[in-house]
Amino acid sequence: MSEAVVDDIVAVLPPLLQTLESLSFVARNLNPPDFGRVMEIAGEPDAALTAVRPRIGNWPERFAHIKAALEAASDAALAGYAGLRAVQNGEGDLVSVFRALRHAPRAQEALYPLTELAPVNGFFIAPELREDADLLAKLAAPANDSAGLFHEQNESGSRGGFSLYVPEYYTPDRAWPLVVALHGGSGNGRAFLWSWLRDARSRGAILVAPTATGPTWALMGNDTDTPNLNRILDEVGSRWNIDQTKLLLTGMSDGGTFSYVSGLDGASRFTHLAPVAATFHPLMAEMADADRLRGLPVFITHGQLDWMFPVQTARQTQQLLSAAGAKVTYRELDDLSHCYPREINAEILQWLNGESAGGA
Repeated sequence: MSEAVVDDIVAVLPPLLQTLESLSFVARNLNPPDFGRVMEIAGEPDAALTAVRPRIGNWPERFAHIKAALEAASDAALAGYAGLRAVQNGEGDLVSVFRALRHAPRAQEALYPLTELAPVNGFFIAPELREDADLLAKLAAPANDSAGLFHEQNESGSRGGFSLYVPEYYTPDRAWPLVVALHGGSGNGRAFLWSWLRDARSRGAILVAPTATGPTWALMGNDTDTPNLNRILDEVGSRWNIDQTKLLLTGMSDGGTFSYVSGLDGASRFTHLAPVAATFHPLMAEMADADRLRGLPVFITHGQLDWMFPVQTARQTQQLLSAAGAKVTYRELDDLSHCYPREINAEILQWLNGESAGGA
């Protein structure tokens, strides 16, 4: 590799990765009254990235794929931060913040093909496992055609498709746990995939992020989403070796609520449910299949600061499901608003795999 190009890459990657981490920090800690304080803590990594962005320049053609990925990732990260800065300066509202944060998964998707570069590879590993020699060795081995990122009719704006991640070290000689992660209202699976990819990659799970068939999940009326989830399960199960005892349905907000709606049905194929920041109507427990509920593993995560679905709803849900015979694990995070707490993924995967994950 050209020494000059190496110098440019070495200059660009740290502020780019730090900007992405800061965007993730804002997304995780986004509580409307605290937005200004959160932005202060996040700092100004975008200033450093803006300064080095021109170094992604006139590189030799053999570096075209690296150049294109770094350009797209940097521009998306900077666009996200620009949107946040505008709100910080009084230009926009909470909707503008959510719109700005949509750039973060786009940046990650653009960057992911560069995991050949050690800093990028590390970015897509859970922090506590970045020095794990066995994992690093598995990720360094050549991936087969059955592994990596796949998108099935899941372009932005489309409905009913799905995005899929299969760890690069996948082999069909054993069954793999499956995580089906449902986006929140007005979201899409292609973006929500990045809430889980780092953990699926680090801990060995196949990840599916579907997109709802309608504007959001079928919480009322005709349920067109459960048949679509079953179709996706069939398609993925026909191509990869899936552990039928470890089928997790999880989701954020509307996606978490639909995890209840679909997952409590007596015909559901999912073995574990893990709703996050979801709502739950008591009638759902009364209408659920009693045999389905008995012994069903359910992992509930909710924030004390949730402004959309107050935490009392989650506490009541824990009590109702436990009384109905479900095996409920409950996590209440005192600093969480209506956001996705990516740090909970590791514990959910431990729970899915039957490993100790602390008390219920």
